[in-house]
Amino acid sequence: MSANLEAKKVVVEEIKEKIGSAKSVVLVHYERLTVKEVTDLRNSFRNANCEYKVYKNTLVRKAFDELGITDFDHDLNGATAFVFCPDETTGCSLLAKAVKETPVLADKIVPKSAYVSGAYVDADGVKKLAAIPSREVLIAKMLGCLQSPIANLAFVLKAIADQKS
Repeated sequence: MSANLEAKKVVVEEIKEKIGSAKSVVLVHYERLTVKEVTDLRNSFRNANCEYKVYKNTLVRKAFDELGITDFDHDLNGATAFVFCPDETTGCSLLAKAVKETPVLADKIVPKSAYVSGAYVDADGVKKLAAIPSREVLIAKMLGCLQSPIANLAFVLKAIADQKS
């Protein structure tokens, strides 16, 4: 076997490992990004424990095929970047935030699809995932909802006790 073929097999194995260890993989179409824009994107993903990588589409298609996933064949064309994330929503949210904060990026980076917890998600689904708050925010909201009735009860009981004194 040639050295080039062996190198490609190593990359395919690396991609399979990343797909297997990530809870979500977001496929992003990109074009005309400057070095600064790419660096800023990579840094924002890195700060959130995500990884922004560019691989050849054929190698990613091969990795998905070896994992038995064929839903992404039509998305793996053109300039495609991949965001590997340890949770379901961070990659989508960071992409939406980057576009919102830097309107110039709206035409330069467009989500194609995602692989979230073993399921294919189309571009509209990626936008919906971006709208979901992070896990920490959802937990804080839930705790606030649970705490509110107890706090109200304590307030009423204190008011009753103050009236009797």
